[in-house]
Amino acid sequence: MQQGQMAYDRAITVFSPDGRLFQVEYAREAVRKGSTALGIKFSNGVALISDKKIRSRLVEQNSLEKIQFIDDYVASVTSGLVADARVLIDFARMTAQQEKVTYGSLVNIENLVKKVADQMQQYTQYGGVRPYGVSMIFAGMDNLGPRLFDCDPAGTINEYKAVAIGSGRDQVASYLEKEYKEDMNETQAVALAIKALKQALEEEGGLKSPEIATISASKKFRLYTKEESDKLL
Repeated sequence: MQQGQMAYDRAITVFSPDGRLFQVEYAREAVRKGSTALGIKFSNGVALISDKKIRSRLVEQNSLEKIQFIDDYVASVTSGLVADARVLIDFARMTAQQEKVTYGSLVNIENLVKKVADQMQQYTQYGGVRPYGVSMIFAGMDNLGPRLFDCDPAGTINEYKAVAIGSGRDQVASYLEKEYKEDMNETQAVALAIKALKQALEEEGGLKSPEIATISASKKFRLYTKEESDKLL
């Protein structure tokens, strides 16, 4: 680490002379080392797919949940620090329930994501805290149809047709930019996502245990069984 940089990375509230917040950049680096996950829209819904690496054969597979249920029509997948993700998932669930009780309608996914992003952004500008070391993909259905957003440690949000996070993000994004089609059905979209993950993880031993979930207007949130997921490999 250069001496000049050291002077600016000790406090989250201090910008470097070239306009950088080093602690936010370090948080993004934690995400880049995380497991690869992606979201992809199809004609009448949206899918989430994640690489579910099992680090030890002693770990109970059912205890490792990469895709998180938020509401009947909203789910999230994360990459980065698991504990940070858990806190934000709990916040998202509480926010979704409050909106549902207040308005009695489908949760507006964009509003939900903005509230989570606001929470993340606050931790980039106050002393005595650190940024959340996690990126999140939110997927679901609302009155506008299928929605897909990502949110990074800075609290930046964007809406996508397909998006990836984690260590294989760039490879997955490159593959999807070439192969993605807006009129795909659920089967085609999930198959394309699996192909993209396989290619991205080839140097890491391949995709061995994917976790898959879909959300559509008719089926709500559906998590594929292990048997269903394994058949797609």
